[in-house]
Amino acid sequence: MKFKDMPYERVNLDELEKQFKQIIEEFKAAKSGEEQFAIHQKYYELTEKVMTNMTIAHIRHDIDTTDEFYKKEQDYNDRIEPVLNNLMVIYQKEMYHSPYRAYLEEKIGPVAFKNMELALKSMDEKLIPLMQEENALTTEYNNLIAGAKIEWEGEILNLSLMTPYMHSEDRQVREKAWKKISAFIGEKAEKLDEIYDKLVKNRTKQAKMMGYENYVELGYYRMNRNCYDKTAVENFRNQVKTYFVPFAEKLHERRMKRLGLEKLSYIDEGVYFKNGNPTPIGTPDDIMASGQKMYAELSLETKEFFDMMMENELFDVLGRKTKKAGGYMTQLPVYRVPFIFANFNKTDHDVNVITHECGHAFQGWLAMKDEITEHWDITMETAEVHSMSMEFFTCPWMELFFGERAEDYRAMQMESAAAFIPYGCMVDEFQHVVYENPEMTPAERNAVWTKLEKEYKPHLDYTGDEVFSEGRYWQRQQHIYNSPFYYIDYCIAQTCAFQYKVKMDQDYKAAWESYLKLCKLSASDFFTGLLKQVGLDNPFENGCMKEIVEKLEEKIQE
Repeated sequence: MKFKDMPYERVNLDELEKQFKQIIEEFKAAKSGEEQFAIHQKYYELTEKVMTNMTIAHIRHDIDTTDEFYKKEQDYNDRIEPVLNNLMVIYQKEMYHSPYRAYLEEKIGPVAFKNMELALKSMDEKLIPLMQEENALTTEYNNLIAGAKIEWEGEILNLSLMTPYMHSEDRQVREKAWKKISAFIGEKAEKLDEIYDKLVKNRTKQAKMMGYENYVELGYYRMNRNCYDKTAVENFRNQVKTYFVPFAEKLHERRMKRLGLEKLSYIDEGVYFKNGNPTPIGTPDDIMASGQKMYAELSLETKEFFDMMMENELFDVLGRKTKKAGGYMTQLPVYRVPFIFANFNKTDHDVNVITHECGHAFQGWLAMKDEITEHWDITMETAEVHSMSMEFFTCPWMELFFGERAEDYRAMQMESAAAFIPYGCMVDEFQHVVYENPEMTPAERNAVWTKLEKEYKPHLDYTGDEVFSEGRYWQRQQHIYNSPFYYIDYCIAQTCAFQYKVKMDQDYKAAWESYLKLCKLSASDFFTGLLKQVGLDNPFENGCMKEIVEKLEEKIQE
């Protein structure tokens, strides 16, 4: 079914509560593991229908944030989502303590039961009002960012549509564009501070109501950190500081010389060549057609996947003025299909949608063939391995998108991926400091960001910009507002993707088979277990980062 034809029905909360109550009572009354699993399949059917309707509303709201109908539906779903989460936890509690747990665990796996344990530790009915307020605050932030109206050469553009000018080969153009972005953040600074301050205090209150010292522990449970903890993450960040930051700074030095500059400014971030970054050739339709050809040639599985996505119009990728910023892949469980949301902006980002987001979607499509819904529920670092690795697996087809500048794109891709890891770790450490010190003022938070920039990105220079020089760049990073502690997942995953890059250069076919196995394993094992099964090194172990940097330095020299 085409996405535009998928019917939407508002979730009736009273009816939903009755249906959950009935399933829970049937589950408790069951006399065997087989009976309980049969009832569990009714739970699948109910939750899949609810999640599909809520996701349809979410996508249609993001496609046009001014659509009054779906704005009201999104507001409604923001209010009922915590109630739904609580109902699911009540049901999962019965499963977790079932007298037939051994049978159920054999059917759906130990990972699912560990995730239930984390869900029980992160949700309670008493949190519902606070979670509703949290949802409303993140929606307010997203609408504020999506609603940016920036005057540019007689047009009114949003943040996404300003990207090509921020990466212009003309340094004066990109300086002007960055000033516009900075002015918008400065103009909204008070409101951005207010929203984030409320979010930090709200999440801290939730944590304390659950008996935790601060939000860090609760945040880790909500991110389903089921096989590593904050100590492992801190060790990972320390390895990045030791090995990756010096390597990334060398890459910035090379980039500075390539650009013919004596010093790098913040306006030069994301610019890799004096004649400008490679941009995709052709129209958005051409990009989609090239994507279809690429995936047809990559493998039988990717051909079937991409053809299905195109046929059912499961992409919304054109940038528009009233569209939410950013991009994502989500799932429509009833239809067993993914959906990709993005904002094409005539930069290399447009091709990243066809590689990165399709990595997510391809794995999601494979996973939804599994009858055990819990196996779809991958943790975020695993999900990002799928997407970031796909960026490298599709490298041989970049001529389709960039023509004679394909090699420039491949070089830029390697450099930008390596340079990203310090930034991603900085975002993560910033959030740890903020949530461990929730009474910080906005100015103190900005000072923390400035300090971390000096540690992770010492080349950065905000001279001449009052807004970013006072430590406000982080307010552009939507994950910090919307998804606490998510961002480190990109860094963990990028180290795994680099391992695949090394493997595919040695034996592409063997590397692809390993990747396909990882996608199909989905959430049937813990992240660290999945890595062992497909032959990847664990990024948390000492020595892994050092080895990756050494191999990348060889590649950069090539």
